[in-house]
Amino acid sequence: NNEKSVPQILIRDLKFEKKSLAKLMFSPDQENHPSKAPVKYGELIVLGYNGSLPNGDRGRRKSRFALFKRPKANGVKPSTVHIACTPQAAKAISNKDQHSISYTLSRAQTVVVEYTHDSNTDMFQIGRSTESPIDFVVTDTVPGSQSNSDTQSVQSTISRFACRIICERNPPFTARIYAAGFDSSKNIFLGEKAAKWKTSDGQMDGLTTNGVLVMHPRNGFTEDSKPGVWREISVCGNVFSLRETRSAQQRGKMVENETNQLQDGSLIDLCGATLLWRTAEGLARTPTVKHLEALRQEINAARPQCPVGFNTLAFPSMKRKDVVDEKQPWVYLNCGHVHGYHNWGNKEERDGKDRECPMCRSVGPYVPLWLGCEAGFYVDAGPPTHAFSPCGHVCSEKTTAYWSQIPLPHGTHTFHAACPFCAHQLAGEQGYIRLIFQGPLD
Repeated sequence: NNEKSVPQILIRDLKFEKKSLAKLMFSPDQENHPSKAPVKYGELIVLGYNGSLPNGDRGRRKSRFALFKRPKANGVKPSTVHIACTPQAAKAISNKDQHSISYTLSRAQTVVVEYTHDSNTDMFQIGRSTESPIDFVVTDTVPGSQSNSDTQSVQSTISRFACRIICERNPPFTARIYAAGFDSSKNIFLGEKAAKWKTSDGQMDGLTTNGVLVMHPRNGFTEDSKPGVWREISVCGNVFSLRETRSAQQRGKMVENETNQLQDGSLIDLCGATLLWRTAEGLARTPTVKHLEALRQEINAARPQCPVGFNTLAFPSMKRKDVVDEKQPWVYLNCGHVHGYHNWGNKEERDGKDRECPMCRSVGPYVPLWLGCEAGFYVDAGPPTHAFSPCGHVCSEKTTAYWSQIPLPHGTHTFHAACPFCAHQLAGEQGYIRLIFQGPLD
């Protein structure tokens, strides 16, 4: 009898051990465990790039940038205000070891606001400069450019130290945006020409030359999203209506009931590049690249055919997203009929740009289709049934509908809707089209 009960006891002990192991694995002490993944505040994704920069992502220059909780807080908050009567005095006040913002009111007067360390926040800086204070280097987006050589010819309108994002280190990890970033000597310098003013509580505030614009979508970043209103953010994070033109001296009206707090789907425009802010929670609900790859394989598995050549069409792999493949689907943008590439119906008198669809005889542009590979731009996980016009980037219906309604800043005073994957201005009545595929005849 005794012999039989021994294994029972052993089994019971083993079960107990398993339970206590599980407890150890998921104990609240995980918080302090060094192997725990760092807290992610969110990601910034540059509009106009389909998953990576044309020449590849390198270091701080890439198409998307993740903001993680820093090992040690590096945030700052305003402290002492000094009024200096000469620029020399102002320089003396703003020492290299302390962050400060200098507001030059006239040759005779500069106000210097010193900033002190804030152990509750992390600061991330964005701009065109490659100097060390910049965490995310952003250059001007040239619509549809396939290589960086296309992008460097233009004189940049993005500020070297364009803006900073301050994230709370404790839940709910609120992220706030401010115009201008601190340079290598930890200074923000607003010269005589910059718009600046004294606030009602005696503090200083101002705007940068070309400004930092922000738009928060209504209903978050979901399939029910609607565009919000573009606002300008000041150096101290206050919200204003837009100036008449980008660099006008006169500031807009202060918008009291809105804040500089970023939310999932907020757009940040730096005058030359537009960034999309996605929160960590928002990204957790977004389709992954794996999901997009599964959708691509599903469409290809249905073996869509060219109604003219009867050859099977296939979307090329995500990695080959710039080279036209021989099986590549093409579309007539006026009707949405999908074909393989063919020379039929070329209208020579129209510079060869417009073609007549063999299916329905409608005449219009004829372009290759590309899958939208940047998952962060999708508002839902729907199948790739629609394409932006005139670029041919394919994604879900809700995603095309959302982006086609968004007026994106262009130049210094115009706005237009653009494809998020390549930044091409949208054309046609809606800016997108439903794709009509022909299935295999067998």
